[in-house]
Amino acid sequence: MSSESELDFADRVATFFEHEGFPPIAGRVVGWLLICEPREQSAAELAETLGASRSSIGNATRMLTTSGIVRGVRRRGERQESFRIDPDAWSRMLAERYGRTTAFREVIEHGLDVLADQPAPRRDRLEAVHELYRFLESELPALWARWEATRGNVARTGGDDTVASQGGLRAHPPRSGDQR
Repeated sequence: MSSESELDFADRVATFFEHEGFPPIAGRVVGWLLICEPREQSAAELAETLGASRSSIGNATRMLTTSGIVRGVRRRGERQESFRIDPDAWSRMLAERYGRTTAFREVIEHGLDVLADQPAPRRDRLEAVHELYRFLESELPALWARWEATRGNVARTGGDDTVASQGGLRAHPPRSGDQR
């Protein structure tokens, strides 16, 4: 049974996710999966708790599993899938996003090539994006290495060691097309 304050938390997460372009129900699912017990919930349990239709829960969980935030799991002997958020879900999602930095910089470079003979005012938006992505590409590996070191310290001192026990994330976020 969920308390009113727990559902309020799920709604606050939904508001945040809505500003990120997600439908509110996806944010509510994330909010609930961050705090629910047991940590794995079926679509039926999510629908009942959040007061949503099974269809909207199905759409939300598909979107969230594709994005890497939520993971679908099947228990042995059960037909229905349950959903959960692993402790390292955000790290994995961000690593994948960071890994696409080079790919997008290359797309922007192609745009700059296309506009090579155009006046500077026409190229300035692309140049600003290119500058940002070059900066991110150079700085993110060091930031990621510091994050991994922090997570490793948590694991060694008795905190949540899920990331460390799974080999952690790479010091350099994966580049687009990398295999895990």
